[in-house]
Amino acid sequence: MFIHLEEHELIRQAIQGDNAALSLLLQQHYAFVYKYLLKITLDSHMSEDIAQETMVKCIEKIRLYNGRQSKFSSWLITIATNLFLDQARRKKREKLWQQQEQDQSLRRMQWQAGQQNENWPEVLNALSELQQEARIPVILKHYYGYTYEEIGHMLEIAEGTVKSRVHHALKQLRKELA
Repeated sequence: MFIHLEEHELIRQAIQGDNAALSLLLQQHYAFVYKYLLKITLDSHMSEDIAQETMVKCIEKIRLYNGRQSKFSSWLITIATNLFLDQARRKKREKLWQQQEQDQSLRRMQWQAGQQNENWPEVLNALSELQQEARIPVILKHYYGYTYEEIGHMLEIAEGTVKSRVHHALKQLRKELA
């Protein structure tokens, strides 16, 4: 009961503009919010970013918290969850937009090749079907002749990862071109 009263008092003071009380309140709840986010994102960097955004949002909205509908920790979890869901929706929209732009660009390149009476190699169509993380290493390796080590350096990934991506991408390309 003592802890609850202390938290209740900190909340009251924070709502009245006491920055020290708000700071202490956020410090007491940060680990709780971070661990929750870690469980739902499975990504420590994303969890840290969203936890910090949650704290900022709390600072901005502390005057709206009345304590009647939920505990303070539940209010923070609600904010964190909404931020996570917003970010996930934004990433989904961005990915969809990028795919549409890529499809449009591919069609434009095919049209231009046709206008100039050039053949559009089937391999380019097959390459367009690969995920970007696989397409880039394949192009760097087989069109430009870079070594796996050089590609790893350029893309800031392990040489073994480059080899794996190229291997799986070539396997997929062979299947599509067969």
